[in-house]
Amino acid sequence: MSKTVDIIVPCFNEHEVLGLFYERTKGVVEKIEGYDFSFIFVDDGSKDATLADLQALAKDHPEVKYLSFSRNFGKEAAIYAGLSHSKADFVILMDGDLQHPPEMIPEFVKGIEEGYDSCVAKRSKRAGENPLRAPFSNAFFNVNNKISTVKLEKGAVDFRMVTRRVVDTVLKMSEKERFSKGLFAWAGFDTKWIDFVSEKRAAGKTKWSFFGLGLYAFKGLTSFSRAPLVFVTVLGFIISIVAFIYIIITLVQTLIYGIDVPGYVTTLCAVLFLGGIIEISIGILGGYIGHIYMETKNRPMYVLKTTNIDREETSEK
Repeated sequence: MSKTVDIIVPCFNEHEVLGLFYERTKGVVEKIEGYDFSFIFVDDGSKDATLADLQALAKDHPEVKYLSFSRNFGKEAAIYAGLSHSKADFVILMDGDLQHPPEMIPEFVKGIEEGYDSCVAKRSKRAGENPLRAPFSNAFFNVNNKISTVKLEKGAVDFRMVTRRVVDTVLKMSEKERFSKGLFAWAGFDTKWIDFVSEKRAAGKTKWSFFGLGLYAFKGLTSFSRAPLVFVTVLGFIISIVAFIYIIITLVQTLIYGIDVPGYVTTLCAVLFLGGIIEISIGILGGYIGHIYMETKNRPMYVLKTTNIDREETSEK
């Protein structure tokens, strides 16, 4: 009996590339024996013809399923929705822009057959991306692995194949503010890392801006570590000690030499420095409070507008 695999594909305004993605990926997986592959496309509130394309694909190909959100909820919500609606023995996560080459899927299957619970693509080179992204990405992985107990493999992407028990474990983590790379890493299990060179987008433009990536990185750093809170606490303590010493020195100088007119530059530098530290501290604290705020509201992670998956309670999760 063939094992089942769901390929989960988050989509946001991918009208230009969806057909090419499906044909190329289908051409790869239909040659793999012993596995039945299906697709779960998650339309993350696209403004172009993505939903119409998915409906047309589903009409002609019974292995194509789709979920369409009522608006844009973000890639993390799309990943969660796809995992929630999958019933297959294995799941593959990949982007629909063909930067994740489908030709790697046979390598994933081989790794699973070797006994690994998870096979994950690890980017070794980037093609067609802003060259500034690589150093920022490396910096994120380096900082995360220094301050967090959940270690992330440098260059790891969302492109992966996992077993059902990995999927079930990740779904048990019910937080709304999700960082999937960290969640899969936290879950553990035996993982095989496979190097790859990311390809240029087959069509369209990236949906990630530097600002968006920065916010995503901050969410990742604060999702699995309290080190930033410890850092600002220690920094505040050090500054307080230095300030106290400076006060003592100033008092002694005043008693010995009389009252001196403070220097403008010194005062300005001290005020700006301390003001900057305070703003940074408030920002870090606000990030953690923001996580708490989003979790306590207990809103659904996404709302479905339409789907061709016959399953109860598909309106929202």
